[in-house]
Amino acid sequence: MRGISLAAVLVLLAGCASAGPTTVAGVAHALRQRGVDPASVVVPFEVTDEMRAWVHSQVPDTGAPEQRLERLLTAIVSSGGLGLTYEGVSTNTAREAFASHKANCLGFTSLFVGLARELGIPAFYLGVDDVERFEREGDLLVISGHVSAGFALGGGKVKILEFTNAPKAEYRHIRQLDDLTAIALYHSNHGAELLRAGRLDDSLPWLRKAVRIAPELGDAWIDLGVGLRRAGDLDGAEAAYRKALEVNPEGAAAYQNLAALLRLRGHPQEADDLLALSTRVSVQNPFSYLALGDLSLSHGRLDEARRFYRRAMWLNRDDPEPYAALGLAALAGGDRREAAKWLRKAAARDKKNERVRRLETGLAQKTAPGQPEGGA
Repeated sequence: MRGISLAAVLVLLAGCASAGPTTVAGVAHALRQRGVDPASVVVPFEVTDEMRAWVHSQVPDTGAPEQRLERLLTAIVSSGGLGLTYEGVSTNTAREAFASHKANCLGFTSLFVGLARELGIPAFYLGVDDVERFEREGDLLVISGHVSAGFALGGGKVKILEFTNAPKAEYRHIRQLDDLTAIALYHSNHGAELLRAGRLDDSLPWLRKAVRIAPELGDAWIDLGVGLRRAGDLDGAEAAYRKALEVNPEGAAAYQNLAALLRLRGHPQEADDLLALSTRVSVQNPFSYLALGDLSLSHGRLDEARRFYRRAMWLNRDDPEPYAALGLAALAGGDRREAAKWLRKAAARDKKNERVRRLETGLAQKTAPGQPEGGA
């Protein structure tokens, strides 16, 4: 597939931590210590007997670990081997990736880690913070991070075995994920996918399980908060968002989701403070600036709102929301021609987006939304 990067690179991983339990029995023991029944948990890197036989037929049982890892990578992605292709729609397990020959970055990592460990090579999961994508679906802010497989070479050096359709990044911020975090990440991702598909009742057990497996995983708490809010449990949602901030004070999505909830519950000052703080912890998130722009617009600070919206646009030029937001700001200032220009740009990206529709509705009215007759 065009754009997929398959590479093995060397980086320095400061403070390389233990991967934690690397066997099914070890994982089961660790789960019991956290009060989680292992039988209720999906271990994404588990392999089947068929997979064990396949990997031993593809990779020799002797030789240097680096060379064997290269052989494994080739066997997984080559047309003469498994022929795995990138598909970012859903997160799958190692077993599912092996059966379907498709995976996103987390599915590939689960497959690679499981097969490498079957060969006796202690590969592990890596979280790569240099690669992030930002999307919004309703009240769900989706921040897609990147996960890859790694192998410690000694001396703090790590070999990264990559599988992604994102542009090749120069890694500076990577962290080793222990097995329980990787398992929780799978549960959280799967729960979020169910949430995005409108299957709220199905999603909540997965999200609750994720935070029980890895209470330190901030993204899982955010996803759980969104699920609880959609279920009408505002107290539970607020507690989940606050827990996300506690375990990861640099997670901007927690600030924004909590701020939106606080405003809904009648606490606008705290919401404003949270949004202001969020821009200092995540300057690469376009929705930070959209939220601040909305706040400025609601108080009539049009020039300030436009500055925030333009910063959001520069960070994510493919998203329709910053363009529609600029149109709404123009409409609030009485410039219908400027608003129409921004509507064309926004609709070209996604005419069904809620903010785009709001701008279209505003332009169809004689006066701007919220403006009195004759006011500009």
